[in-house]
Amino acid sequence: CAMIISSKPMGKEVLRLPNIKSAKKRVKVIATKTLQNRAANSQLKTQIKKANAAIDSNADNKLAEVRIAMKKIDQAAAKGIIHKNNAAHKKAALDKKLSVGA
Repeated sequence: CAMIISSKPMGKEVLRLPNIKSAKKRVKVIATKTLQNRAANSQLKTQIKKANAAIDSNADNKLAEVRIAMKKIDQAAAKGIIHKNNAAHKKAALDKKLSVGA
């Protein structure tokens, strides 16, 4: 278990190791949570891109895609992955784009 000190994109630079047992556990837990958050954020972005693509191409399923994207945005905000104001901003942008494209 290593405490990551750097803010590099993949966090590869390791400068020191914690000695205290609880600190070692925190490093492990933070690494796990970081991976979970990164995966959830990636899924959220993918769903938003799908919704935007459906709106742009005026697909038949654009309403369903937007509904799924909004649900994912709400779930991410509820889990604390994104801030609730950020969620509101993303949802408003999708809604605006949908109403303009409708």
